[in-house]
Amino acid sequence: MPKITYIEHNGTQHEVDAEVGVSVMQAAIDNLVPGIDADCGGECSCATCHVMVKEDWVAKTGSPEEGEESMLDLNPERQGNSRLSCQITVTEELDGLIVDLPEFQF
Repeated sequence: MPKITYIEHNGTQHEVDAEVGVSVMQAAIDNLVPGIDADCGGECSCATCHVMVKEDWVAKTGSPEEGEESMLDLNPERQGNSRLSCQITVTEELDGLIVDLPEFQF
């Protein structure tokens, strides 16, 4: 199982084992990672699963598509490496992925 590390705004780290095929959001929810609210249940319509992908991983996680871009544009903490974790599917290639969680989601 790929490991994903979620880092809270205060530096607290949560390393979880994620099932291949689920979203990075679902892996967080399944492992009770704080800061991923996922109010819309992964439908890309609320941006409460916002993460900032560590620069080394941006190419592997891909770029946001149009609907995701629209949601991210509403986010005051958006950065160049921002993604909605509901839109990133866990693959074996993402073993070791590290994402930061924005302060406003806590």
